[in-house]
Amino acid sequence: TGGHHPVREGEVLNTRYRALHELGCGAFATVWLCQDMRRKKDVAVKLLKSREGFAEAAQDEVALLHCVNSMKKKDQAGENIVCLLDDFRMIGVNGFHILLLRVLGPSLRCLMGNYAAQGLPLPFVKRSLQQVLAGLQFLHERCRIIHADIKPENILLHGCDNRLQRLLPDMLSCSQGTDLRLQGPGGDLGNRLEESDLMSIGVKIADLGSACWTYKPFSKEIQTQPYRALEVLLGLDYGTPADIWSTGCLAFEMATGECLFDPQPGKYFSRDDDHIARIIELLGRIPPQIAFSWKKSTKFFSRPG
Repeated sequence: TGGHHPVREGEVLNTRYRALHELGCGAFATVWLCQDMRRKKDVAVKLLKSREGFAEAAQDEVALLHCVNSMKKKDQAGENIVCLLDDFRMIGVNGFHILLLRVLGPSLRCLMGNYAAQGLPLPFVKRSLQQVLAGLQFLHERCRIIHADIKPENILLHGCDNRLQRLLPDMLSCSQGTDLRLQGPGGDLGNRLEESDLMSIGVKIADLGSACWTYKPFSKEIQTQPYRALEVLLGLDYGTPADIWSTGCLAFEMATGECLFDPQPGKYFSRDDDHIARIIELLGRIPPQIAFSWKKSTKFFSRPG
C-alpha cells in the first residue's frame, strides 16, 4: 500500500465532490478541481499521499487548519489565511487518504509569470504584502504557527472579480513539479488585468502542509530553497522570523521579477553553501556568534570571520 489515489474525472468523493480535472501534483499530494454538488460551487480538493509518515503529516495539517478556523472567529486578520472547508478520510486502492478542501484561486506565481521580468506594479505589491504580513501576524501570535513555506505558489489570489474564477478551469495545467502556469487564448491573466483591476484583488496565505507549532517544530529542514532563512541554512533553531525572511525574499521577487537568492551547487560546495555565500555578499558578515554555530564554520570561516 501507499501512493497517490488514482482519481478519475467524474469520480464523486465523499458522495459530494465531483472531480473535474487535476490542478497540480507533487511529492506529497495531488490537487483536483471539484464541484461541490451540494453548494454548486467549485472547490480544490487536496488528496494526501498514503503511507504512514504522510498520514501523520496529514493529521498535523488538519490540526493546524482547525486551529486557524477556530481563531478566525476571534480575529479578522484570519481572513488572510485560506480556510479549510471540510476534511474527511477515505479508503482507496493505495490505502488510507485524508482529503482537505480550500477555496479555489490561482496562485501569485501564475500572476508573476505573466508579468515576466518587469515585476508587478508596486502599489499591488505593497497592498499584497500588507495582507501577507497581517496573515503571518495572525498565524504567529494568535495560532502560534510557523508557516515554514512562504513563496509565490502558496499565496492565492481572491476577489469579487469573477474573472479570476472563470479563468481557472481551462487555464490551469499541472507541470510535473510545483509551478502552476496560467495561460489562455488571446493573452494571459497578467496582460488582461489593468492596474486598477489588480488593486481589487486580495491575497491569502495557503498550504499549511509544511507548517508547525512555534513550540513544536516538526523538521529541521523547512522552506523552499530560494526563500530559506539563514538560521535554517545553518541548521540552527528557528522560529517565526523565518517566515519574515521568506516574505522579504517574496517582496523582492514580486517587485523585480527576479529571485533575491538563486543558489546553485558547485564542484566543491553544496547549494546551501552557495546560498550562505550569496547572503554574506548581499548583507555583509554573519555575526561570529551565529556563524560559528554552523557545523561547517571552520571550513569556510576564519576566527576573525
